[in-house]
Amino acid sequence: MAQALNYYLEHFGLRERPFALAPDPEFLYWSPEHRGAYAMLDYGLSTRAPITLLTGEIGAGKTTLLHHFIDGLEDSVTIGMISNARPGVNDIMRRVCAALGLTLPGGGAEDDAFPAIQDFLLAEHANGNRVLLVIDEAQNLNRDALEDLRMLTNINAGRDEVLQLLLVGQPELRAMVRRPDLIQFAQRVAASYHLPRLDIASTGGYIASRIRHAGGNPGIFSRQAAELVHQATDGVPRLINQLCDLSLTYAYAAKEPMVKRDTVAQVLRDGVFFGASDGSGDGAQG
Repeated sequence: MAQALNYYLEHFGLRERPFALAPDPEFLYWSPEHRGAYAMLDYGLSTRAPITLLTGEIGAGKTTLLHHFIDGLEDSVTIGMISNARPGVNDIMRRVCAALGLTLPGGGAEDDAFPAIQDFLLAEHANGNRVLLVIDEAQNLNRDALEDLRMLTNINAGRDEVLQLLLVGQPELRAMVRRPDLIQFAQRVAASYHLPRLDIASTGGYIASRIRHAGGNPGIFSRQAAELVHQATDGVPRLINQLCDLSLTYAYAAKEPMVKRDTVAQVLRDGVFFGASDGSGDGAQG
């Protein structure tokens, strides 16, 4: 089966693997929901929203969409990125400094972080730049970390806010922000969007889009095969990638010109697909 994985590209006339697991903004599928999420990210930035939230199930394509959004920003936007917020860690201010490229004086004492960040933000504003701090996996932040971040959004230059936060995370992030003890944080959330799983029609479109981008015939997967992929993955792009990649491998090994429903069913029967409809598994939408 490993040899089949190496050679199915030529068999199906593909330039590259259409369902690689690493996030790739070039493979982003613009479902109506992804267009809505992108529009909300753009709205949050353009209106200088203090805090913007983007949430979605594991593997829904949040990180890929985020990378596409960041790649399109103008040079006047200074970006700080915390790509994997760790649970139960209280050093958020130090991590913000690291994300912004700041070196703290005096050995990096926690008390030095806020004034260092404030000076940086005001200097960027004076240079005509806005600062966007992006935190991925933000559901791992605790209450104290969120409160520290909220305090950063209080830094102003006259009437202008000099920092915008973009928090990306799983659905529990929304629930956490709604807690009564975080009401001040919630009041600063001016834009938010929840990215759902793909429906059956969008799953078919997603599969066809990725194959087309990889140089292949979008009809490689039959409609019935795409429907079974949706049923088995519940429309989670990360899991769709896994199952489709395996299905292409099986079709090549059987010397089939396309992936049929029976091909996908065989993958599922063999137990080599470890995804589940609860959204678990590896990989990402790209």
